[in-house]
Amino acid sequence: MSADDVWQGRARRALRREGFDAREHLLASLGQASRIDARIEDSLRQHAPGDYATDATGAFEFLSRSSIGLEQAGFGILLPQWWTRKGTRGRLTVKAVVATPKLKSEGGLGLDQLVKFDWKVALGGSVLTRAELEDLARLKTPLVRVRGQWVHVSAQEIEAALRFWKEKGGKAAVRDLLRLDLGVPGTTPALPFDGVEATGWVGDLLRKVEGHAAFEEVAPPPGLHGTLRPYQVRGYSWLAFLGQCGFGACLADDMGLGKTVQALALIERNWTAGARRPTLLICPTSVIGNWEKEAERFTPGLPLLVHHGAGRAKAALQEQASRHAIVISSYALLHRDLEALKEVDWAAVVLDEAQNIKNPETKQARAARAIPAASRIALTGTPVENNVGDLWSLMEFLNPSLLGSQAEFKRTFFVPIQAARDADATARLRRLTGPFILRRLKTDRSIIADLPAKMEMKVFCTLTREQASLYQAVMSEAMEALKGAAAEGIQRKGVILATLSKLKQVCNHPAQFLRDNSPLPGRSGKLARLTEMMEEVIETGDRALVFTQFAEMGALLKRQLEETFGHEVLFLHGGVPKAQRDRMVDRFQKDEGGPPVFILSLKAGGTGLNLTRASHVFHFDRWWNPAVENQATDRAFRIGQRRNVQVHKLVCVGTLEEKIDEMIEKKKGIAEHVVGTSEAWLTALSTSQLRELMTLRARAVAE
Repeated sequence: MSADDVWQGRARRALRREGFDAREHLLASLGQASRIDARIEDSLRQHAPGDYATDATGAFEFLSRSSIGLEQAGFGILLPQWWTRKGTRGRLTVKAVVATPKLKSEGGLGLDQLVKFDWKVALGGSVLTRAELEDLARLKTPLVRVRGQWVHVSAQEIEAALRFWKEKGGKAAVRDLLRLDLGVPGTTPALPFDGVEATGWVGDLLRKVEGHAAFEEVAPPPGLHGTLRPYQVRGYSWLAFLGQCGFGACLADDMGLGKTVQALALIERNWTAGARRPTLLICPTSVIGNWEKEAERFTPGLPLLVHHGAGRAKAALQEQASRHAIVISSYALLHRDLEALKEVDWAAVVLDEAQNIKNPETKQARAARAIPAASRIALTGTPVENNVGDLWSLMEFLNPSLLGSQAEFKRTFFVPIQAARDADATARLRRLTGPFILRRLKTDRSIIADLPAKMEMKVFCTLTREQASLYQAVMSEAMEALKGAAAEGIQRKGVILATLSKLKQVCNHPAQFLRDNSPLPGRSGKLARLTEMMEEVIETGDRALVFTQFAEMGALLKRQLEETFGHEVLFLHGGVPKAQRDRMVDRFQKDEGGPPVFILSLKAGGTGLNLTRASHVFHFDRWWNPAVENQATDRAFRIGQRRNVQVHKLVCVGTLEEKIDEMIEKKKGIAEHVVGTSEAWLTALSTSQLRELMTLRARAVAE
């Protein structure tokens, strides 16, 4: 029933209620409604008010504001279906459209080729021409009628679309279109962006880069000695594909899955294809020997040069490198020999243990980015070791500007992900970096079915009374230092990290903390437990690795275990020369009567070694970084291992070791959502939180 029915008297038959006056009721209702919508008040000046006329702006105001107020006041509101169905979702969207080009040449994908493209702007599901968009801009109203359909759009969005159309259209390199499609910061319009619509070989390229499953596998080179596993063929083919496209790639397989052989297969392929240009391989000094042996094993036909040591020839490097397929050097020399390295025409630069450039401000990270090369490859089992900030430095080496500037990355990704755990920011970062990071886990049985199981367990130990006394003294000293007003910023962090290190040493052994060369037996619950467990390992004929982050503790462990069991114990730390290091590894791996226990400092022995003779791994003290600990464990749990590997992580109950272990279990998911946390995160805790963290529980001390 309409208002016109009321004024014409047709409402009397429909509303037969005694004493009810429909006209009076309508006027009273309109009067109430006029307080919400001023245009209704104007309509009351009519002889028989029933509607009012308005323009598009007035209609938008009624739909977006007045209708809500009227409904809240108890009025029944009937709105157009196009509004209730779409509401304010009828926004402008922008898409780049690429005309199908011809290949630049038969031999390549033409990534630097310029191709024509245009922008496609859509509104409410309808694609607009530039002329239509200009007509809408002249209307300057938020409610417009497009091809028979009313749509809400802001004048600012229309102006932005026109401005972007005028400034960004025309031609672009295929490389830039790919960056646009991935949503690289600074490349996309401010309006909602629907990506790149491309056909032909450009469309094929975009699909292949975005999805790891789309590229074609290539056969391993004939010169490769050995058989690649199926997942290794995929990795090697993926590296070849991205290299052909001119993009850097990060092979982030778990330790032990054979990143080395996949990289060597690629170098062999490129060398034998006729390029005959050298590849520079940068790795930690401790791993140079491992690369030499692996190259001799898998690619014996490739000429190899080790650029290391006092006798290296910097002046003649360019001439020497041109005769070799692989030139191996170290991170320690990367910035010192930068000028000589920059003079060589490198086919590729490969960074092994690429987490070494996680800090973009270090000299070696800057040097790595400064070396020109046709292709860049990063090999690492921990693309995110500390936090997602590591990804910026890694990607800046592989594909400069992919993640924008450091400031843009921090604002767009780092803060939202690390501080707020923003799922949308995480998804966008994964989309940007995913095409250039290939990560496979050896716990995935579809990747490798013949690797034995890894069994991890916590071994809880107690403190002796001497340890508890020292522990309490260190904690009291730290709390006193943190009370002062000067203990802020860097100074506060320094106090916290120093205290954590001291407490770790106390938990390990009083002799380590006191540095007094005092007797070892009976003074450490952790050492006593390790000795007990090692007795069983040795009796059964097994071999074990023992990791500690402290070189001085490694020396104490060596002394204790040798005196207890009468067997030689190997000890590898940062001061061991390369030749002696290689002899240690060979004795442990190949000598049937060799030492059953190998102690390693975490920094010197945590990466780059193949120690599959061990079936037990002990983490004597905790690094409080799951990524680093897993790397160390992977010295034994890797390809070539034929037995189950038991991992024992020693933890002193009732101390900060147990409490931080509990915190780590809760924090593990942050890095894993993108592709590890260092101990620095502990410095962000408040003083009260630190006191709670460090305070000894009653069960910490053995009776």
